[in-house]
Amino acid sequence: MASAWWPCLILALLSSLAASGLPRSPFRLLGKRSLPEGVANSIEVYSTKISCKVTSRFAHNVVTTRAVNRADTAKEVSFDVELPKTAFITNFTLTIDGVTYPGNVKEREVARKQYEKAVSQGKTAGLVKASGRKLEKFTVSVNVAVGSNVTFELTYEELLKRHKGKYKMYLKVQPKQLVKHFEITADIFEPQGISMLDAEASFITNDLLGSALTKSFSGKKGHVSFKPSLDQQRSCPTCTDSLLDGDFTIIYDVNRESPANVQVVNGYFVHFFAPQGLPVVPKNVAFVIDVSGSMAGRKIEQTRDALLKILEDMKKDDYLNFILFSGDVTIWKDHLVQATPENLQEAREFVKNIDENGMTNLNDGLMMGISMLNQAREEHRIPERSTSIVIMLTDGDANIGERRFEKIQENVRNAIGGKFPLYNLGFGTNLNYNFLETMALQNHGFARRIYEDSDANLQLQGFYEEVANPLLTGVEVEYPENAILDLTQNNYQHFYDGSEIVVAGRLVDKDMNSFKADVKGHGAINDLTFTEEVDMKEVEKALQERDYIFGNYIERLWAYLTIEQLLEKRKNAYGEEKENLTAQALDLSLKYHFVTPLTSMVVTKPEDNEDQMAIADKPGEDAQVTRGTASMSFLTSSQQPSTPYYYVDGDPHFIIHVPEKDDAICFNIDEEPGTVLRLIQDPVTGLTVNGQVIGDKKGSPDSKTIKTYFGKLGVTNTQMDLRIEVATEKITLWNGAAQSTFSWLDTVTVTQDGLSMTINRKKNMVVSFGDGVTFVVVLHQVWKKHPVHQDFLGFYVVDSHRMSVQTHGLLGQFFHPFDFKVSNIRPSSDPTKPDATMVVKNHQLTVTRGSQKDYRKNATIGTKVACWFIHNNGEGLIDGVHTDYIVPDLF
Repeated sequence: MASAWWPCLILALLSSLAASGLPRSPFRLLGKRSLPEGVANSIEVYSTKISCKVTSRFAHNVVTTRAVNRADTAKEVSFDVELPKTAFITNFTLTIDGVTYPGNVKEREVARKQYEKAVSQGKTAGLVKASGRKLEKFTVSVNVAVGSNVTFELTYEELLKRHKGKYKMYLKVQPKQLVKHFEITADIFEPQGISMLDAEASFITNDLLGSALTKSFSGKKGHVSFKPSLDQQRSCPTCTDSLLDGDFTIIYDVNRESPANVQVVNGYFVHFFAPQGLPVVPKNVAFVIDVSGSMAGRKIEQTRDALLKILEDMKKDDYLNFILFSGDVTIWKDHLVQATPENLQEAREFVKNIDENGMTNLNDGLMMGISMLNQAREEHRIPERSTSIVIMLTDGDANIGERRFEKIQENVRNAIGGKFPLYNLGFGTNLNYNFLETMALQNHGFARRIYEDSDANLQLQGFYEEVANPLLTGVEVEYPENAILDLTQNNYQHFYDGSEIVVAGRLVDKDMNSFKADVKGHGAINDLTFTEEVDMKEVEKALQERDYIFGNYIERLWAYLTIEQLLEKRKNAYGEEKENLTAQALDLSLKYHFVTPLTSMVVTKPEDNEDQMAIADKPGEDAQVTRGTASMSFLTSSQQPSTPYYYVDGDPHFIIHVPEKDDAICFNIDEEPGTVLRLIQDPVTGLTVNGQVIGDKKGSPDSKTIKTYFGKLGVTNTQMDLRIEVATEKITLWNGAAQSTFSWLDTVTVTQDGLSMTINRKKNMVVSFGDGVTFVVVLHQVWKKHPVHQDFLGFYVVDSHRMSVQTHGLLGQFFHPFDFKVSNIRPSSDPTKPDATMVVKNHQLTVTRGSQKDYRKNATIGTKVACWFIHNNGEGLIDGVHTDYIVPDLF
């Protein structure tokens, strides 16, 4: 509910000379080559675009950078993006000269084992991760050949948290050079309507900002565009370095005519709740402050400054006390006192004289603060309708008194008894932050790290402002019984002014006409129930402007929120409960392609004719502000496709296994290069496979005919709106209009609902459709300078029984049982290949015994498969004639 950090992003493109550069003669004089503006170290970053789409607070951000190597030697180009800690990376692609190398989300331990195995084999690549105050770094680098273009594209998603009455997108931009096409765009769609929208930049004057910035909002839509020209990017009129180095912030809020808003899309709903105009509930605050020797110097000074400012913000109905702990515990008053002007003045004098000394008795300090709050409630010293809070600040771990983390947590949990929240502030990095965070979560609060910097006092004040104005306590969000599934957290100890409660879930009945949502809570004066009647037709009207909405955003928002909350619960769980929470969070992370603490983004990229693998992890708070690098290897797959019953390979040779006979039938199709043949068509599953014929470069000297093969395959799944084109150079995947391109140099797995596609470098491609059929495409490569032959493809079908009985095509018609009889086996003109008479499909045919090759295990040598060969393009075996299977194009 309270914001952790705002969406932040730093974009930097760095370059360094690749180790593979050629040596030059020391005697050769080289003139300085003139390079265009925007070129640093011979790498020109000619385009950088940050595109943000926000729909109902859920942000979908895409960062795209394009660069070209203008050097006369290869260069290494690195792409660095720093993104908010609360964001989940969802996709990454690296495109070099039109060929795309994607990132894939894998279970973290799986990726780690691959990495460790690669290290043991001495193979190299890079792992870079970092954690800062608000940011986590994603880094990937690639060696780029002379004149080559490279495009990096990173996608991440996040639910924007409301903070002090506003939503913020905080973009920290740092391109480090002039960029010809630099642009930040944000399109915001809020069904409640946008009440305000603004943008500001710390690195540019308002006059210059005004000429490069456009912003507008009307009704439900808002738009922001920041597009500085090259001249506007210069640090001075004649400079060639960039002034784009700082913060670009987009701020907005929505209309609050109603305290609640519910939106429903495709059976998932999200419920936003943020009432206004309620009186503030008085609060009782125990400030528990570490004054041990390690707090000496600037830390204690900044703590005093922050506490003095917080005292100015205390309201007259609030109650407070200060508990200081070092080797022992010191209290300001024997009990909580009201924040009267006289008491506040006395408190200021006490704070000004706070000094540091001694050890760290954290347990006793906390127990004293909790005891005072409990005692004040029991003795009726505080208002009945008030709420209590413990705020604890420390810069280290307990080193006197009770020092066992688990025991301190147990003591605190038992003392609070679920009655009020504990907020822990960890000052600096020399402490066990996980301990503080777990203890806060166990007691319905949260932890925050205060960074040792010149603004530490402002960080402390900022935290207090988040919890200074509770409007409701004991908040419960209720829905009709048995109508909702998979609900995210729906009860909160407090609702603070300026924040927002967000609940998401799934409807049992997608077709229900309406449902009711109640929010109940205790206010400063009375108990309140806010009821929202959700009319599905009205909801649909509010969401009609689909051009601003990205896909299934409510389902993804639900998944994001569910994972976030499961991970929080996991920090406070043990044994079987922790295992179950981990399994749930991991399953959702993989399903929705989120990089979370349980998964890793694995990036496979080309490097000197070998693949290399980089892993991007999501570091936790205790990762500190450090950067780690390590060697790792490319991904490999040893998976071999299962033995198929039906395939076409070679010239093109169709091989039909007949299990009932423990035998096989084969035939060729002779057609002109360019002809497209229908191999499989299943109207029930929506699957179609077509193949395009290619020929040799020219006829071989000892043959009068040109051999033909399949050079392209087109796979279509109409139910999924999906197409795959497999060529000997590349593989292209279309999801609707969205296109991805992969190289045969990749080893990569692409997964989405109902599809798994694995490319095994230079070997084969395996495509599986959910629980249905699996296709295997084998790549046959020949010497590029071969005077006659060229690369071609083989196509194999696995689990053909999973296709419907209506399946047809040159291969598909044989997926269902059929019978044949062979008799009168006799010598032919070739003594190694006898002829015979076959009766099949009511036709009597002359067939010849021969063999073809199964290349699934070895694309060069293959394995012999004995079969009965049907002459004349399969005439008498296939339904109709082979020309019936010619179609206009691959799709």
